[in-house]
Amino acid sequence: MKRLLAEWEKQDGILMTWPSKNTDWSENLKEVVFTYLTIIKEISYYEKVLLLTTDTVKISRLLMKNNVNLKNIIFAQVPYNDTWARDFGPITIKNGNYFTILDFSFNGWGLKFASNHDNLINRTLFEKGFFSNCELKTLNFVLEGGSIETNGKGILLATEKCLLSPNRNPEFSKEEIEKRLIDYFNLKEIIWLKNGFLLGDDTDSHIDTIVRFSSENTIIYVSPPKYKKDPHYEEFCLLEEELQNLKDRFELKPLPFAPTCFYKGKRLPATYANFLITNESVLMPTYHNKETDNLAKEVLKEAFPDREIIPIDSRSLIKQHGSIHCITMQLPQGILKQ
Repeated sequence: MKRLLAEWEKQDGILMTWPSKNTDWSENLKEVVFTYLTIIKEISYYEKVLLLTTDTVKISRLLMKNNVNLKNIIFAQVPYNDTWARDFGPITIKNGNYFTILDFSFNGWGLKFASNHDNLINRTLFEKGFFSNCELKTLNFVLEGGSIETNGKGILLATEKCLLSPNRNPEFSKEEIEKRLIDYFNLKEIIWLKNGFLLGDDTDSHIDTIVRFSSENTIIYVSPPKYKKDPHYEEFCLLEEELQNLKDRFELKPLPFAPTCFYKGKRLPATYANFLITNESVLMPTYHNKETDNLAKEVLKEAFPDREIIPIDSRSLIKQHGSIHCITMQLPQGILKQ
């Protein structure tokens, strides 16, 4: 039976895209390169990294200089607009021992940013032979990987703010979008959430910034901020109320609201929900706040008792309004060409 795999299921590797002066990271390239090196090194201890670059020789030398395990790095030299692999990367369906890569349209989060190169990446990787045991199915439907979250058992979480935004699939009603997603992913159910947003977020409330599955029957979510004057307070109280309606079906684990972060006078969409699950670990974003960072780590330790929780300072990533999950996409076991 075909199904959309959960992130915690066995992986061959993680897709990432190297930041360069030609991406949005040009303003803080030095510090974000350090963050990428840290993340790539952690992942490559245990699994592959399929790394998109525009200069493989230069980047391989840099990785080698920083003691990254190059045996677990697969380089793919392709053009790209930016580095948000979660949103343009392959969304994979498994059917027995065979895979279908669903190549959705990527239009820069509702026509906000250029996406002409990013929208072709899945097709390019497939045509260049980086994947095996699979077919590619290109779909005339806009969808980003960060906008959906599954428990691997036919249940999908999504926000209405994102999937129903007018610059993605305006020709379809909510009912039509739901029908298509159920068909694409062979779903039993979509749980739509009406509430939850982060100031500075470009994605129209991607689910992976506010609510995640950590197991088939466990939901982790961002709880309301401590202070009622915070502009997020009411919205996250309403989100928590929505999730409480699911407590008979799912265990709920609240994450602390991330500390307030600013860059150039604007508030950034910091969140602890944007963690990455790998085969051996969970890479969690931190924001240089000992109290909330430690609390978030304890929540994730409880949610993932069989994995090491690895804190990654994500203040450089959040300057471009994303974090660890946004820059990565898991590749399930059996799909990477060996």
